[in-house]
Formats: sequence, C-alpha cells, structure tokens
Amino acid sequence: MIVCCGEALFDVFFNGEAPSGAIHLEAHAGGSPFNVAIGIARLGGKSALFTGVSQDLLGERLYRILEREGVETRYLVRSGNRTTISLVGVDDAGQPGYVFYGLGSADCSVTTEEIPSFGSEIRGFHFGSYSLVARPVADTFESLLTAMDGRFVSVDPNVRPTVEPDLDIWRSRIDAYLPHADLIKVSAEDLGTLYPNRNPDTLADAWLSRGVNLVVITDGGEKVSAWTRNGHVIRIAPPATDVVDTVGAGDSFQAALLAKLLRDGNGDPAAAVMALDAAGLGDLVSFAVSAARITCSRRGADLPRFNEIATATA
Repeated sequence: MIVCCGEALFDVFFNGEAPSGAIHLEAHAGGSPFNVAIGIARLGGKSALFTGVSQDLLGERLYRILEREGVETRYLVRSGNRTTISLVGVDDAGQPGYVFYGLGSADCSVTTEEIPSFGSEIRGFHFGSYSLVARPVADTFESLLTAMDGRFVSVDPNVRPTVEPDLDIWRSRIDAYLPHADLIKVSAEDLGTLYPNRNPDTLADAWLSRGVNLVVITDGGEKVSAWTRNGHVIRIAPPATDVVDTVGAGDSFQAALLAKLLRDGNGDPAAAVMALDAAGLGDLVSFAVSAARITCSRRGADLPRFNEIATATA
C-alpha cells in the first residue's frame, strides 16, 4: 500500500454566467494527493490518504468519496477546520489556473503530534503540491519523511505559487526530499518556474546523483523524458489528444506510475524501480501517458480505471 500525503479540497469551476450577472459554479473533489490516491485505487493498487479532512459539509463529502473509491481512510485527521476551496479557471487551450482559499484549513493544519503509526503493510509514501510548503503540515510531512526513511518515497512538487509565492521555500523543501526520494515526477512548467534556464538533463543528473532512482519530466502534450539511476533514458512523444481540460492530468500520470510499480513489484514499488531496464521504463511511462490522455479527454480530475487504459491501448 502507498500512503498519499497532502491536500484534499474542492476545485470550483466557473461554468457560465447568467444575463443577470450571476455566476454558475461546478465543484469537484480534488487536491493532487487526494486525486493520486483515488487514481491508484482505480487502477487496482492499494492506497491510503494521510491529510486533514474537515468535519464540515464538504469534508464529509470528501470522506465519503474516499470510502466509495476504496481508498483507506484510517490515516485521516478529522478536525473542525474548514475545507480548502480552489477556484479554477480554464483557458482556451484547456490549461487551468488556480486561486486557493485555504488559510487555516484542515488539510494545512496537521501537526507532528498527529502523525499516525504506519505498519509494515505500508510500502511507500507519495508527497506533493502545496502541502510540501504550507506550514504546519509541511513540517509534519518532512518529519514523517525522516521517520520513514528506508521506505519507498515518491514526490511530485506540483508547484502552486498562489499558495506560497516564495520560490526559495519550494526549492528548499524539494532539496530536503532528494536524499529520501526513489521517484520524482515533475512537469516542465514547474521546472521552468523553479529552475529557469536549467537544462532538464542536467537537473535530472543532479537529482540522480543525490540518490533519486527515477526522474520523470512531463511536458504537457509534448515529450515525456525519464532517467534511471542505472543509466537508462527514454523520451516518448504522446499521441495527439482531443483535450477538454488538463485538470488532473499530472495526477493521473503520477497515479499510473505508482499503480504500475506496485503491480510490477508485487506490492514493492522500490523493487520495481530498481529492476527497470529500458523496455520496462518505456512500458511504465507509456502506461502513465495513456492514463493522462484519458483524463484530458473529460472534464475535471476524472482519473481512469485499469480497463479503460487496457481498452485504449488495445
């Protein structure tokens, strides 16, 4: 089982405007780690979510969704703090922009005293998005990272400058994860934000030298590049896709990576990463690309199930 650590919220989309000026809104449960946990479960893997979930109306809805999707809920920290709201605007190319309303919210307020006990059935942890930098939860997750050293660790920075505009804080937090991370997946957009003018190959080599075993860089509908510590490199150009929006595409890609590593490693994602050869790396990335393409073809972070990917790639 992989425990996804991070936010659970509602994405609220603008869905038209009435002649009176009234704005129509449409809300979808989300948050990057929340989506990844659901994505792993939909693809047949075992997942859990460790985050704060409010006892308010929206928090109860998030809890019920996790139960329905088969995500383990025992590690949720329930509180009276409100649920984070993210307002999402999508441009003509389907690219989303986010504004977060979450100061003092449940998912940002988890403390080190609330870290649960994780048994041997937990084979790895996934960290990502603004919970890497929003305190106190960022400090809590970094403490967990250190305490669980030796288990598989996955990281997707999923940078949100509207939550924390100080990019030095993002860079410092990511740097702290590098010695512990087996897998880092990052978008070219995030790399450009954090490390402008840095060559991706050079950055991947630097991360691998710090102990990371697998680095994957996505670039929207352009090529996906992946590097392993034992010297394998691949670059895959995804097929053209009719895009409704790209909300959740990166989370779908991440979930597919983790679900396939769980499957290929018989529940041990670290072993699966270490066993990757060039062909296996290509299969892993192609599977993740297929998952992301399906998500892009529909509204919001609606991640695919295993049979959908099998049908799409048949």
